[in-house]
Amino acid sequence: MKRKTRFWMFAAVLVLICGACVITCCNSDDDNSVFSPTDDNSQFVTLTDAVPDAILEIRYYGTYNFVGERIDGYEEPTALLTRQAAKALKEVSDDVMKQGYRLKIYDAYRPQKGVDHFVRWAKDIDDTKMKPYFYPDLDKSVLFEQEYIYERSGHTRGSTVDLTLFDMTTEKELDMGGTFDWFGPESHPDFCGNPETGEYTGDNSKSPANPKRSITAEQFEHRMILRRAMLAHGFKPLDTEWWHFTLKDEPFPDTYFTFPVKQIK
Repeated sequence: MKRKTRFWMFAAVLVLICGACVITCCNSDDDNSVFSPTDDNSQFVTLTDAVPDAILEIRYYGTYNFVGERIDGYEEPTALLTRQAAKALKEVSDDVMKQGYRLKIYDAYRPQKGVDHFVRWAKDIDDTKMKPYFYPDLDKSVLFEQEYIYERSGHTRGSTVDLTLFDMTTEKELDMGGTFDWFGPESHPDFCGNPETGEYTGDNSKSPANPKRSITAEQFEHRMILRRAMLAHGFKPLDTEWWHFTLKDEPFPDTYFTFPVKQIK
């Protein structure tokens, strides 16, 4: 009896250990175990204090965005970043200024409240007032399935920025061949070209909804100018958005901040 009891006790312990291993190994970065919210903004700066040459067009403070209204948590038309990301972005700014451009910022730090607003909007299938401008080729019901909307965003960690280039000669944005926050393959850095080599191919086969849609070699090169500058100064790209970059060595990879977007005093 004692021998059998010891055997079953050992088996039970083994099951618990193995189960714990499975749970640990299968956790992803999006699991609640690494979701660490805080409203501490002490390690952030107002972006234009660190990068005074940057131009701001904070889309989520206004109504010209895919939701069509001001997004929760955007209390002022400003941009915030972690100190480390802002320092790296200043280097990018200095780089592109020498080439005749300025950085134009659409979004930087995004509070979790703003992400929650996106999620609520995406679940409201009947709200499609901005569909013609940002997702004409998509049925709104696929936004989660095709990963256009997430319940958490890298922006909320404070070291991600959405931006474009402003041409100081023409005094206009560079033509990137597509608008910020366009939901579709036309926004991918590899649309009509190879972002790793900078080679324009004209291959628009990734646009099945509209096979005639394309970007020119000049538009593709404009995207590459921005990409090269960002990568040269410590940022990494996203493979679905030409405008989106995150600091490689972001200081808070597991922290999702909750404080609102407004000037840091």
